[in-house]
Amino acid sequence: MSRTHTDDPLDDFTSEDVTYDGATRRVYRKGTGPAVIVIAEMPGISPKVADFARRVADLGATAVMPSLFGVDGRDPRPSSLGRVGAVTNMLGTIGRACISREFTVLATGKTSPVASWLRALAAEEHARCGGPGVGAVGMCFTGGFALAMATDERMLAPVLSQPSLPFAALPGRRSTIDISDADLEKVQVRCAKGLQVMGLRFEGDVLAPGSRFRFLEEKLGDAFIGIELPDSTANPDSEFPKPHSVLTEDLIDAPGEPTYEALQQVLEFFHSKLEL
Repeated sequence: MSRTHTDDPLDDFTSEDVTYDGATRRVYRKGTGPAVIVIAEMPGISPKVADFARRVADLGATAVMPSLFGVDGRDPRPSSLGRVGAVTNMLGTIGRACISREFTVLATGKTSPVASWLRALAAEEHARCGGPGVGAVGMCFTGGFALAMATDERMLAPVLSQPSLPFAALPGRRSTIDISDADLEKVQVRCAKGLQVMGLRFEGDVLAPGSRFRFLEEKLGDAFIGIELPDSTANPDSEFPKPHSVLTEDLIDAPGEPTYEALQQVLEFFHSKLEL
């Protein structure tokens, strides 16, 4: 049976390969103004992740999407890949990430090494794009990366959307996040001086559990802006089993919908902090 494929060619973005710390990755850019690093969720830069980046560009910012894993532009939904293909695509991408030394998947109290690469990218994009600083949003597997990037004074607007590392299914990992104690202390110092950190999740999301947000509230105090949405507010037409992706797959893109209002809060966060 034929299927309609809805992959995104990403042809309205410019792209180039960039190298930091000996690692070369493709980076996509769109827009002008201060940079916002859009770090894709699993299984990679999907059409809906790219659409979020387009909204960032429409704000008057430069949306910067680094490719960390997966096939850029691929639609991960079962209607595109088939149910077996979608599961195979997701599990294959997660499996490759799990064995990569760049990502801390299971360990607690440790920052993923790829955060150093992302900080270097943010520093160069700030120099390229100007403005008071940069923003970042991490999603799912990459949610905590935005927090680790906030050790750098140039990071003014870190957003953690459904942060899912370390994997919460294992004991002792639900009430923590993938950042080292030393890096967390640096973020705490910055929060005491005025930095704010935004987080989003669905209330029933076991991959980004509520105890993780309680941990962030404890460590960051009032500087942590937590947005937690009832599962019933997620897009009922999502092809994925449970609500998870607040800004992408589970977004209901209509004014008045809680997920839409959460998206607007994120965009306003970037607008305010980066003086757009």
